Amino acid sequence: MAVIKVDHVSKCYGKVQALKDVNLSVNEGDIYGFIGPNGAGKTTLIRVLLGILKADQGQAHMFEKDVWLDAVDIHKKMAYVPGDVKLWPNLTGGEVIDLLINMRQKTNGDKKLALIKKFDLDTSKKCRSYSKGNRQKVALIAALASNADVFILDEPTSGLDPLMEKVFQEEIMQLKKAGKTVFLSSHILSEIDTLCDHVSIIRDGEIIESGPLEALRHLTRTTVRLSTKETITDLDQLKGVHDYSVESGMHVFQIESKAMDALIKHLSRYSITRFESNPPTLEDLFMRHYQGV
Repeated sequence: MAVIKVDHVSKCYGKVQALKDVNLSVNEGDIYGFIGPNGAGKTTLIRVLLGILKADQGQAHMFEKDVWLDAVDIHKKMAYVPGDVKLWPNLTGGEVIDLLINMRQKTNGDKKLALIKKFDLDTSKKCRSYSKGNRQKVALIAALASNADVFILDEPTSGLDPLMEKVFQEEIMQLKKAGKTVFLSSHILSEIDTLCDHVSIIRDGEIIESGPLEALRHLTRTTVRLSTKETITDLDQLKGVHDYSVESGMHVFQIESKAMDALIKHLSRYSITRFESNPPTLEDLFMRHYQGV
């Protein structure tokens, strides 16, 4: 069943069209990735879903209710974390967490304490002293301690260190096991790749790719830079290798995930002196796949 349904939604800010005929459907129990570079329209759509903005055209529903007309009822069953959390500076982190979770009818006190420990948050400090990462922790703990059915997360790991990102990912997988629905907006492709079942990619307010993550694996090419003692040949002829070049003695190229095994077997004949691999940024993917579309 579709918990979130967006049908032909458009939104303009004056002459700037932030959303252009956006369609998507999020089923119950899905972890749904919504990705795109900054300014692509991710936050605008989330504000429409939250009932903060009214769509100029089209309709959006959550729990089969209109997100604009029934926002109050919807928020009783939904938790939200923004990408840039603002807190009351004179309250402690613990006081803010309690304030936020006490707004809900269904909360889990034991879960709250466990999350505070896992996210390693000093709740006795005033919020004015918190870093961006600690402000995010406050919002995440308050949201994850709720018994909401839908979690809307807009760049939720912004400012978190890698260890805390791992904790976040573990908590999202627990939500999935519990049958909860997560709508995760991000520009970090690796985060989406780890967590999500379905993905929609937005650029300039338009959905340009959408579907199960496995069907979009063609987007996940890895950048490889390597050098060898011997002269290496035929790299550019290998299936799955793209954009091959030689820069300062380094072989630089993109390779599809499914071709990685063949690449390693090919390289085993050579004495490798340096090997670097990096997943693509979403901006790189847009430049490579969608420039001119």
